[in-house]
Amino acid sequence: MGRLTGKTAIVTGAGSGLGKAIGLAFAAEGAQVVLTDIDREAAAAVAGDIGANAIALHQDVADEDRWDEIMKAATEAFGNPHILVNNAGLVIPGTIEDCSLEQFRKQNLVMLEGVFLGCRAAVRAMKANDQPTSIINLSSMAALQGYSPFVAYSAAKGGVRSMTKSVALHCKEQNYPIRCNSLHPAGIDTPMVRQESVGAGGGETPETGMIPLGDLGHPKDVAALCVYLASDESRFMTAGEYPVDNGVLYKPA
Repeated sequence: MGRLTGKTAIVTGAGSGLGKAIGLAFAAEGAQVVLTDIDREAAAAVAGDIGANAIALHQDVADEDRWDEIMKAATEAFGNPHILVNNAGLVIPGTIEDCSLEQFRKQNLVMLEGVFLGCRAAVRAMKANDQPTSIINLSSMAALQGYSPFVAYSAAKGGVRSMTKSVALHCKEQNYPIRCNSLHPAGIDTPMVRQESVGAGGGETPETGMIPLGDLGHPKDVAALCVYLASDESRFMTAGEYPVDNGVLYKPA
């Protein structure tokens, strides 16, 4: 307990799934948490579970001006932010043959441009901090493997992977106290994955115990790594990419 005490965190897409699990995990470790979501009521429900150390804000991550407002609101509520988790996303199935340009642009607008705007706002807000700070970008195994039924999603997450490294190296070159890393989950038991995954199954994923290869992970599996990357324990780790995949990347053909 207390690994994030004294830190202010912003988590996008925090109303459900991974964002909700990450926000709850951060709060449990002592962080003050700003939960944003395009569905503010969902984020407010999570904030209600946390209590006084959380606020919920409406945010469309593709809205450039809104990012400045989010940073201002976070600072006014809890002080200068120390952690940003770019988690907000969506998926629209489509192969290279049947994905429309509109669908491609919509997914990249949220998951690539939205992450760019978040990283830029966070670097500007956090570069003068007097303690280590952290940007965590949620990419996907799609960035490492490619998923043929989700060409636009794979493209967006691949861009997040590369952009993360550019942000991290820029911060090191400028001697900013900011680390930037990307996470690459495989199938995690979230509403979005259950909606799009044929093999999601019917029961909920257990929080403990071994998980057979190919089964879904629990959101807490990702949240636990986010806590580590947000904490000063990971001060020597930046520009990294971390699979959370139960070995899927290396499974035999």
